[in-house]
Amino acid sequence: MRPGQVLRQAGPLLSYSWLGYRARRLFWRPLALDFSGQHWVVTGAARGLGQALTLQALRAGARVSAVGRNLASLQQLQDAARAQGTPQLQAEVCDCALQSAVEGLVRRLAGGPAPVDVLVHNAGQLQHRLTLTAEGREASFATNLLAPWLLTEGLAQAGALTAHRPLVLCMASEGGTRQPLDLARLHIRDPARYRGLQAYGQHKRAQIALAGHWRQRLQGQGGDAYALHPGWVDTALLRTALPGFHAARRLWLRDTAAGIDTALWLAATRPPQPAGPWIWFDRRARPLDPGAGAGPDGAALRAWLQREAGSR
Repeated sequence: MRPGQVLRQAGPLLSYSWLGYRARRLFWRPLALDFSGQHWVVTGAARGLGQALTLQALRAGARVSAVGRNLASLQQLQDAARAQGTPQLQAEVCDCALQSAVEGLVRRLAGGPAPVDVLVHNAGQLQHRLTLTAEGREASFATNLLAPWLLTEGLAQAGALTAHRPLVLCMASEGGTRQPLDLARLHIRDPARYRGLQAYGQHKRAQIALAGHWRQRLQGQGGDAYALHPGWVDTALLRTALPGFHAARRLWLRDTAAGIDTALWLAATRPPQPAGPWIWFDRRARPLDPGAGAGPDGAALRAWLQREAGSR
């Protein structure tokens, strides 16, 4: 039995923790990163996984448009980029919970000097109480699902994704592997029915479905799209959204370097993918839990999102 199988059978605590990552990487080949000449766009770039991924992409030669809600945090990221000798970072202030802001970001990126080679959907929210945006949408839905849809589709329609080997990465979650897609649970605005953790899992499940759609859409350009799970990583989102989970597993959590490893590996190697909904975790494609593949097909999800985008 391979080490990965042993870890999975031992349960999530071992598989998703730093122990699972360190055990698996013993069998990996060294990863040489060279993203010279590439233009990356990373959402949620000011902290956590987004920050770590942005700084590593810069070190590997990429030019990065770093997207975040807060100018001060993005300025701190720019300072960190200059400190490591990689000043090729463009700060993009955008609240991904607002459709108007995302559409403005699309226009700025489409009008920029270079197309987008790598698009990373990392911004995310997990709210336990229903929170509505100024546009009347539930905030986590708008950030986790509508924004990636608007940004990817908007850039593709504007011809702003590179003509050669474009790549889309969706930072999903194990929560998206455990439940079938249910369109009726993607955007709940009734406080009595809203369950934040369930909503978050649905959004991540939908991201996995969208990655399959974007994979097919980009194949003609030699491109690809992947949904991936970073494992249990010690981030501000985990600490604030799930404090009990964080406290109970604090000693087992991965650092951000481990959390971004699969994203970097996918960007560097572009491995072939099986057909159907899969999620990448620790450099391997993993099937969803039994039953999670049920529900409406990707075409129904896309039509639903298109209607939602047009409802503002």
